[in-house]
Amino acid sequence: MRELGKTGLKTPPLVLGGNVFGWNVDEATSFAILDRFVAAGGTMIDTADSYSAWVPGHQGGESERVIGAWLARRGRRDDVLIATKVGMLPGAGGEGLKPARIAAAVDESLRRLGTDYIDLYYAHRDDPATPIEAVMEVFGGLVNAGKVRVLGASNFSAERLGEALAVSAHEALPAYGVLQPEYNLMSRDSYEGALQDLCVRHAIGVLPYYGLASGFLTGKYRSEGDFAGRMRGQHAATYFNDRGRAVLAVMDAIAAETGATLAQIALAWAAAQPGVTAPIASATSTAQLDELLGVLDLTLSADQCARLDAASRG
Repeated sequence: MRELGKTGLKTPPLVLGGNVFGWNVDEATSFAILDRFVAAGGTMIDTADSYSAWVPGHQGGESERVIGAWLARRGRRDDVLIATKVGMLPGAGGEGLKPARIAAAVDESLRRLGTDYIDLYYAHRDDPATPIEAVMEVFGGLVNAGKVRVLGASNFSAERLGEALAVSAHEALPAYGVLQPEYNLMSRDSYEGALQDLCVRHAIGVLPYYGLASGFLTGKYRSEGDFAGRMRGQHAATYFNDRGRAVLAVMDAIAAETGATLAQIALAWAAAQPGVTAPIASATSTAQLDELLGVLDLTLSADQCARLDAASRG
């Protein structure tokens, strides 16, 4: 178990992504995946109110409803941590991080999840149109009311996260204690540098998403033809270049040394980076989840991390 910054929450070095629940994974399979994750020692399940509004006929909240139905079926809530988000699904109260929208959205999420509190509630993305003071005041009210335990920020720049931390300190309000950035061997710039330094300095727990680079780091894309017809193939194809092939070559060598799969190696690398508590990854089957769970028992050597780092930087 790892401490999530100074929030008081703990998680093993893997968080289960819930974006697939109610989208390309049906309820029965979602329940099986969730059961297996918790049985293996997993604790945190990550979702958002906007999952999966991008699907024709969906309106958002589908993932939360599946997780809520699972919680109701199992009859236990205290051994899991539920993380969800606000800011990308317009609705009652407006859009973005308008205070009225946050106030309405948290109650909508609580209803769908069938719970009276959210362990980790994120601003899904920054909202420059809404004053930071107003955002932190309404978030602080949710913490003080017991609806939310810990606040997080996703997709924030170092500058904006720093401003939010300063506002919370000046106004004696609850602060963001967790960051969720995009971060993996193929996409490093959005976290490393000023944002990473800020998180380390303030002991902010970091839970990165896209740990497998849209599947590219699983090794299933080895030629141009491999991208055709795959759901995330178009995004993964952006990594299919000399740098990407060099990263896969090093990963193949480490797989031969350790017996680990490429997905496990990619997640273990992310988990070993400064500031990072645990990467987030989703699974569409229990077999796929079993592979991801292998990261719980994998520690890369300093030499292996250095080789991956060198290849990743090109």
